[in-house]
Amino acid sequence: MKQNMDSKGIKSDMKPSLLWIKADELYPLNSGGKIRTYNMMVQLKAHYDITYFTLKAPGAAPTPNIQSYSDHQIFANWQDNKDSKLSLLTDVGKNVVGSSLPYVIDKYTTQSITDTLKGVLEDQHFDIVVCDFLSLSVNLTRLPKKPETTYVLFQHNVESYIWERHYKNAGNVASKIFYKNQWQRFKTFEQSTCQWFDGVIAVSDFDKQVFTEQFGLKNVLGHVETGVDLDFFAEIPRQPKPCSLVFLGSMDWMPNIDGIEDFIKHCYPKIKQALPQVTLTILGRNPPDKITQYGETDSSITVTGTVDDVRPYLAAASASIVPLRIGGGTRIKIFETMAAGLPVISTTIGAEGLPIKHNENIMIADDHSTFAEASVALLKDNEKAAQIAMNGYKLVKENYSWKTVTQDFVDMLNTASNK
Repeated sequence: MKQNMDSKGIKSDMKPSLLWIKADELYPLNSGGKIRTYNMMVQLKAHYDITYFTLKAPGAAPTPNIQSYSDHQIFANWQDNKDSKLSLLTDVGKNVVGSSLPYVIDKYTTQSITDTLKGVLEDQHFDIVVCDFLSLSVNLTRLPKKPETTYVLFQHNVESYIWERHYKNAGNVASKIFYKNQWQRFKTFEQSTCQWFDGVIAVSDFDKQVFTEQFGLKNVLGHVETGVDLDFFAEIPRQPKPCSLVFLGSMDWMPNIDGIEDFIKHCYPKIKQALPQVTLTILGRNPPDKITQYGETDSSITVTGTVDDVRPYLAAASASIVPLRIGGGTRIKIFETMAAGLPVISTTIGAEGLPIKHNENIMIADDHSTFAEASVALLKDNEKAAQIAMNGYKLVKENYSWKTVTQDFVDMLNTASNK
């Protein structure tokens, strides 16, 4: 804790100042990244005076609940074009032809954002700057570093791994060409950008090892585990419907779209053959048309779209599926479904980065047949499902409170500041 003199020359304790840079606001809490950042920042407010720097469309509604996780706020003007397919295709085309940056970085790199950030850093002193995800990183790294400030990158994923997996799982030539292009750009960009920071914090031991061993980074501070709010999920008691599966995840994130679509095409028919009464609920924000159509053509599938509260849907499900083929970081949704008392069936990639054990606190299956068989087994065997669910709940209860997780993060920030 710093000691400063007040106007009368008396020493007073002041919290260190922290600038948190993130592309989006945290409400609604409808993605794993938002949930992780929100819960950590609520805890971090006890340690730091936090200024939250984020993007906002001109004329957008006031930001709800932002005072709960930050003391001060700075908004840079930015308008997302993702709702217009024509604008999106145009922007992607411009990126492929006219930029060396990955598209998801290029879209957030503007002179307006950089100028706003530059003004904040010139006008105010910050002990620590945290860049949350790589999204806005170029707007920061193009500015000169201040020697009295510590710069830390909080990496929720190994981004280049995600794009490599997109490339490997792409279904047509055009997609393969695009994903390979983006993967190769990210390989170069991610490594060089990580090196600019004084410290990098990962979200799993697997990611940490990739950064140190494959990227050769010398500035990796460690990894912070995924946390979960047990009390929140315990408020709604379980009343599972027989043979009901749920998939929980943001449906505007490509790995989730790919995973559930692959599951419906290749696993769900096998499960239906064994259990004709099975149902599937796809629970997550902003599903694309190709996902909502599954609910329109198959009466056993429900696509909820955005919901105010996921807990009633989790309480009504027999088991949770995580059939991801693409992804990185850690799956906060797995810990949430475990906290809600559900048994989980996942691919290895779906549970990557989590300290889980197959057939003890989760079921792991990596091909269509074994994933379907594992799902059927848990839906048929209530005793087995209850044992897996109990062990999963015990895992998160004993190890993963947000207070403990955030203290690890604070310790890493202190390590970077003291170097």
